[in-house]
Amino acid sequence: MGNIAPPYASVPDMFASRVTESGEREAFAFPTPSPDGGPDTWQTLTWNQTRDRVRAMALGLHSLGVTAQARCAISSNTRIEWILADLAILCAGGASTTIYPTSPAPDCAYIVSDSGSMLAFAENDEQVAKLIEQRSAMPGLSKVIAFEGEAGGDDDWVMSLTQLEEIGTALHAERPELFDELVASVRSDHLATLIYTSGTTGRPKGVRLDQANWLYEAQALAVMDEEARAHGQEMITLEDLQYLWLPLAHAFGKVMLVSQLRIGFKTVVDGRVDKIVDNLAVVRPTFMAAAPRIFEKVFNKVVMQAKEGGAAKYRVFKWAVGVGDQVARVREGGKEPRGVLAVRHRVADRLVFSRLRERFGGRLKFFVSGSAPLSPEIGRFFYGAGITILEGYGLTETSAGAFLNRPGDVRFGTVGLPLPGTEVRIAEDGEVLLRGANLMRGYHNLSGSTEAVLTEDGWFATGDIGTLENGRLRITDRKKELIKTSGGKYVAPQSIESRFKALCPYVSNLIVHGDRRPYCVALVALDPEAIDVWARTNGLEALDYTGLTKEPKVRRMLQESIDELNEGLPRHETIKYFTILPNELTVEAGEITPSLKMRRRAVEEKYADLLDDMYEETVQVL
Repeated sequence: MGNIAPPYASVPDMFASRVTESGEREAFAFPTPSPDGGPDTWQTLTWNQTRDRVRAMALGLHSLGVTAQARCAISSNTRIEWILADLAILCAGGASTTIYPTSPAPDCAYIVSDSGSMLAFAENDEQVAKLIEQRSAMPGLSKVIAFEGEAGGDDDWVMSLTQLEEIGTALHAERPELFDELVASVRSDHLATLIYTSGTTGRPKGVRLDQANWLYEAQALAVMDEEARAHGQEMITLEDLQYLWLPLAHAFGKVMLVSQLRIGFKTVVDGRVDKIVDNLAVVRPTFMAAAPRIFEKVFNKVVMQAKEGGAAKYRVFKWAVGVGDQVARVREGGKEPRGVLAVRHRVADRLVFSRLRERFGGRLKFFVSGSAPLSPEIGRFFYGAGITILEGYGLTETSAGAFLNRPGDVRFGTVGLPLPGTEVRIAEDGEVLLRGANLMRGYHNLSGSTEAVLTEDGWFATGDIGTLENGRLRITDRKKELIKTSGGKYVAPQSIESRFKALCPYVSNLIVHGDRRPYCVALVALDPEAIDVWARTNGLEALDYTGLTKEPKVRRMLQESIDELNEGLPRHETIKYFTILPNELTVEAGEITPSLKMRRRAVEEKYADLLDDMYEETVQVL
């Protein structure tokens, strides 16, 4: 194992070292959307240019009173200004408080107030308006800085990013040594980030992550690359190109940024989720991190297009998928296909898989999947197509990264091996316990909650149930989400839900329910895009989404997939009945988190009547 002690004193120190080493290399690219709907134009920043903007913003923040570990909030979608603001806050000595831009105004006020944030960056008029609406609830917030717009408007409580940079540029002219002094003053034990967990239940908790947490994550990646090279593989290098769309209010997105500072690769930044697939062909990245829902949507689209091509084309597609699955399983065993299988795979690659890789730009080394379970079937589909998905595992409390499958050593259904320096053990009740330099220092203003999950000897209780298989971790479910039927049988719903998504490409979410009930039932949310394609090929194009949820043909189609799912399940895990929801689950309705995890309790509470009906109907029949 390589040296996991980072060679930097802080993230700002690591940033300064990267600028010194890579000055004129391109650091970032980002789009400027065309006003007439045409192709985007792309701008770039070198590391030197990035430093200049960060310095101006950091000195502007210093002028506004930001001192060591003072909190500054950011409420914005993923964009270059988010990254610059975060780096500026850290270089000024402060700590970033992250806010999801989809958060309603009262939640924004709660996070700003609870964190003690003195300043806030806001993306646009919408985000600014939410803060103005809640101004009285945030007496400690002295200024709002808007990313968009050249002036702050009539309210002097709001200033523009341009104005902030002008203040900092003037200060740099007066005191050219100040920025370096501020960077040098930041210590590894200083608070760096307050991330409020989006939470699948309850009010979000502020997770305190310090400079050392992010330094560990960045160094762990560098060590993993050393280990991979020793085995003839490669992780991420200076020459790679990252496509970053992840929400930067989430730890997963943040860890991809600090990794860039450590390694030095270029990052293309574009938070528009609807542009991901199209952008892959334009940007041609070598790697990208994403939530499983992105891979599910791509899988669904590929299946839909194959079906639209007619019966013959779909038969070829299904044959290729079968061949790819066999190849994926051979490669999971550390071997390469030989003989007849190798010949079949070359044919399948020519007919199907090569086109898929080209859609992704043709240069991908791998995807990284996190934040929720990846269906092994979908993982193997991509692996057989020559596209590797490295599934990992972590929580906000572990600075995102704790486990990761390695290139050339992938085992679908597991989240891989621990990051270098991370320890793991399984408690008597099956809960996964972790210890290492990536662990949070505690929850903000919630010492009792911290003590409930973090022991004196440094072990963190993750709340997840799992097993270790030759050092690899397999997560079976959330501890609080395990279902115990009235017959005393345990059911892990996530595993069933993940398997179903690979069987039925027309569904965005399956919610398995059955705790303290006699058997399991399910709520089904259709994927709007996929079900629309299905409708066109089945003579139902006149129906809208709501109409399709009530269509008997749709129900029969879903029942076929439920039956196929049940064939592979023990009797107590089978889905006896299901109900199609009238709409897709959304972040705005509070049914899924911004990181695309389902809020199970919120969904079950909202649709309690539908769930009760499925059991009452059975009683009436009996």
